[in-house]
Amino acid sequence: MDYFKNDIASLHDGLVKKEYSVEELTKSTFENIKKTDAKIEAFLTLNEQAALKQAQAIDDRGVDANNLLDGLAIGIKDNIVTKDLKTTAASKMLENFMPIYNATVMDKLNEAGMINVGKLNMDEFAMGGSTEHSAFKKTKNAWDQTKVPGGSSGGSAAAVASGQVIASLGSDTGGSIRQPAAFNGIVGVKPTYGRVSRYGLIAFASSLDQIGPLTRTVKDNALVLNAIAGQDSHDFTSSAQAVPDFTEGIADGVKGMKIAVPKEFMGEGVQPEVREAVKNAIATFEKLGATVDEVSLPHSKYGVPVYYIMASSEASSNLQRFDGIRYGFRAKDVKNLEDVYVRTRSEGFGDEVKRRIMLGTFSLSAGSYDAFFKKAAQVRTLICQDFANVFADYDLILGPTAPTVAFGIGEELNDPLTMYLNDILTIPVNLAGLPGMSLPAGFANGLPIGLQLIANAYDEKTMYKAGYAFEQATDFHKQTPKIGGQN
Repeated sequence: MDYFKNDIASLHDGLVKKEYSVEELTKSTFENIKKTDAKIEAFLTLNEQAALKQAQAIDDRGVDANNLLDGLAIGIKDNIVTKDLKTTAASKMLENFMPIYNATVMDKLNEAGMINVGKLNMDEFAMGGSTEHSAFKKTKNAWDQTKVPGGSSGGSAAAVASGQVIASLGSDTGGSIRQPAAFNGIVGVKPTYGRVSRYGLIAFASSLDQIGPLTRTVKDNALVLNAIAGQDSHDFTSSAQAVPDFTEGIADGVKGMKIAVPKEFMGEGVQPEVREAVKNAIATFEKLGATVDEVSLPHSKYGVPVYYIMASSEASSNLQRFDGIRYGFRAKDVKNLEDVYVRTRSEGFGDEVKRRIMLGTFSLSAGSYDAFFKKAAQVRTLICQDFANVFADYDLILGPTAPTVAFGIGEELNDPLTMYLNDILTIPVNLAGLPGMSLPAGFANGLPIGLQLIANAYDEKTMYKAGYAFEQATDFHKQTPKIGGQN
């Protein structure tokens, strides 16, 4: 089965017409993963036995003709807990952790008939922008295996971009779905905060984390979000807002739509080819009937320091539970209780996780709280107000997803500040809790460029409409990588 030449609708059509069975499709998926993933290294754990059992059960009951997702394979980021399937968050701390329950999104995917084929690599505890901070392996970019796939959902993006699965789930705390989607030339969506339940997502920063889908096309993305969105009694931050059908009216176009381009998103540090691709995208939207104006988000320039203070503070609190006592890794030959705590955390966490715990603990300490955490929270409010001011007059905000295309493996590993600045264009969206999408908009040096669309809270439908219109007017999504060769 060639996932480059199919979308969700065509795969469903083949199942309904009995051109192939769910079991055959699932077996073909695993054959493809075993062949391709040796070069990409996106998967940490395969779920072959359980997936084939589920496929047989769907064949026995018959594929639901009205459910496009029924019987299709999906990959899952390894910080989303899966009952009886190892969930590691790419950390030595959880190397052998076997959850006894499912995340809510997993229950929803099971209800939709989607088959989890395996768990995908990531930066440890979702802390990183290149998937080089995994304790187990380094995932490669689908387009050039000397480049990073982005992060922290690098495995989720690379698995889709390399044609191993039709869709995957990732999580986005400061751009961790959108940036790897941009680096791999696919569609990645971070929904509005609260749109999708976080129950069963291993927490990094609870006020920022959000699960979302990665796919090859905009419509496929909307279909997966349909399945996982909705209020959940297990997650009090999940929203009671009604969930529309995100595919309804997706082909309505952008005529009359007002789109804003923040001047801060097109300034210094944005690679010239990336800026040019965004300008071409603006011209495409204008040709399709949208009005595009320049605006200002004056406080967005403070997004990176605000994010790293707030996210690290929340991480420092959330990761206290990994203490060597209750579950997970525990250091050997310890002498006393303090030794258990210190050595377990020293040996179990990687350098990037330790760096953020230390930064967060410092920001929350009595002598620093007012100067750092409180000030960051106040500036976060100003960033939210900037977005509210723009959305009072505009339907969408447009800009690059990342300032550059994918960088080389190892290139920024020892320069955390440069690595952090890669998220400068995605972070403000998480701070404001808004939905954001990255979709392919061009190439530079054979590597994909991502275009970011940002909508007002709970207005994913407008974002999908605009994304679909752009996708139909261009052919970037039709281009595929040559795995094992540079593009």
